[in-house]
Amino acid sequence: MTSPAGRPPDARVHRQPGDGWVECACGSRHWGLNGAAGLLLWRIAEDGPELVLQHRALWSHHGGTWGLPGGALSDGETPVAGAVREAVEEAGLDATSLRVHAARALVHPDWSYTTVVAEAVGPLDPHVSDPESLEIAWVPLDDLADHELLPAFGDALPELRTMLRRLVLVVDAANVVGSRPDGWWADRHGATERLRDHLAGAGPAGIDAAAVGLPGQTWFPRVVLVTEGAARGVAPVDGVEVVAAPGSGDDAVVDTVARLAADGVNEVVVATADRELRRRVEALGARTVGPRLVRH
Repeated sequence: MTSPAGRPPDARVHRQPGDGWVECACGSRHWGLNGAAGLLLWRIAEDGPELVLQHRALWSHHGGTWGLPGGALSDGETPVAGAVREAVEEAGLDATSLRVHAARALVHPDWSYTTVVAEAVGPLDPHVSDPESLEIAWVPLDDLADHELLPAFGDALPELRTMLRRLVLVVDAANVVGSRPDGWWADRHGATERLRDHLAGAGPAGIDAAAVGLPGQTWFPRVVLVTEGAARGVAPVDGVEVVAAPGSGDDAVVDTVARLAADGVNEVVVATADRELRRRVEALGARTVGPRLVRH
C-alpha cells in the first residue's frame, strides 16, 4: 500500500508533540507544527571537511535523497535542542562529542527550518538508529555533487559551506570595561569579573551573525578574555577562558590572536575600541567589533 503521493506509507512508530504538517501561505506543506531543525555536523578529515548526512527513507518527504538528520520541534523546544535531539535519535550521535557553533534559519510565512551547525569534538560513530533513514554516513564535502540532495539542503548548501568554522571572540577586558563610566576605576578587578560573568551568559545565548559580519543568523562563540594590570588575577569560569597579560595587554591580545588565527578554521573577532590594536589584529586576519557588543 502506498500513500496518495505514491510513496510508501509513513513508517514512524511513534508521534511526538509538534509532529504534523503545516499548510503554509507560501503554497507548500512543511513538516513540524512548531517548525523544524536539522544538524549539520562537520569534521576536518585528511582530505578536507566531511559532513554527517542522512539517506532519507523512501516513505519520507523527498525520500531517497540525502539531507541532514533532523525533524519537527517539540512544544517549547529550541531549534538547537531540537536539532541535537533529532540527530541523537536518527543518527546515534553522542551529544557530548559535538559542539554547536552556529545556526541558520529559513523563515517561511507560517513555518521555519533552522540548520544548526556543529563540529565533532570527540569520537562519533553515526549510524541508522530509527526507521527514518536508509543510511547515515560521513560524506566528504567535495563528494556532495555525487549525491542526490534534498532540494532545500541543496539550495542552502552554498551558504552552509561558508559556516564550517568556529567563532572565537577575544575580548580586550581593559578597553571594554573602560568604555563606560560606571565607576570601574574604583574596582578594576571587580568590574572585570562582572564583564567575565556577563560573557559567560552571552556565549550560550549566541551573537547575531550580522554584528560580526558572518553568514547565518546566530553564532555561539568560544570566548577568550584578556586581562591586564589590577584585573590580572581574574579567574576563568565555564564558558570564558582568561589570558592574563604578563605585561602589555595589547601585546597579549595580539599574541592570542596570532595563536588562534594559526588554525585556519577559527574565525577570530576582537572586541576593542583601541584603533592601534584594531590595526594590529586586523593585519593578522581578525575582524574587530566595538565594546558595545559585549559589555555588561
